Amino acid sequence: MNFKQVYDLPTRFFHWTFVALFVGAFLIAKQVDDETALFSFHMMMGLTLGFVVLLRILWGFVGTSYARFSTFELRPSQLILYFRGLLQKDGKRWFGHNPASSWSGTLMMALALGLGATGLLMAQGGETLKESVEEIHELLAYSFLAVSILHVAGVLFHMIRFREPLAFAMVDGKKTEVAGEHPIESTRPWIAWLFLILVLGFSWNLLRGFDPKDRSLNLFGWALTLGEEGHDHDSHRQRDNQDDKEDEDHEHEDHEHEDHGQEDEGELPDDD
Repeated sequence: MNFKQVYDLPTRFFHWTFVALFVGAFLIAKQVDDETALFSFHMMMGLTLGFVVLLRILWGFVGTSYARFSTFELRPSQLILYFRGLLQKDGKRWFGHNPASSWSGTLMMALALGLGATGLLMAQGGETLKESVEEIHELLAYSFLAVSILHVAGVLFHMIRFREPLAFAMVDGKKTEVAGEHPIESTRPWIAWLFLILVLGFSWNLLRGFDPKDRSLNLFGWALTLGEEGHDHDSHRQRDNQDDKEDEDHEHEDHEHEDHGQEDEGELPDDD
């Protein structure tokens, strides 16, 4: 097999950053109690994932040829053609993103943005708003997971069917040469370093603005509550105020009883 360069370094950076951030956020959400401080990192990883997707969308318009959305094959007819080709060794081959990976990549980016948006709404504060979008957030998360699993299964099936190391294309950026297609001339390493600095800077800003005591986050002047504890403080405060009021009422009633008792003792019975 003759391998040629197809995916630049920024595209591969985005790919593996997607994987790391989603897997990390999903595992924290499923394994960590949302009333603990560690759960806040689930939300910060989700915000970082949304930021990475925005950078990937930018790169989809100005990046190298096979990183651009213009090369994504999203026509349903081509998707059907691709699946038929999986059953035929002489099926059409794509040098860049094939129709299946084009659809999965597009869906995962859209779902990641949806997760970020619903996560922000949940972090704004207020139980009513949180409860109204929490189910949508979970649905998006499981949809993302399902698309990811199907994507991985498709890549494995393609590798077994055609004996082509397709998975390594997102490691070294190379795929089997396709007649009529031209490899990219540069992997744009300095752009990848720039994106890495931007992502690390965004993450550092999140950590700087995070207060673990009340699990609040100052996101560029936007106050967010990362988890249940902030809402719990409000509910605890309300319960404490209610308990104090009940104690005051009970104390007032006790004083009234004492006063009535003293009045009764002061009224002696008539000897007549």
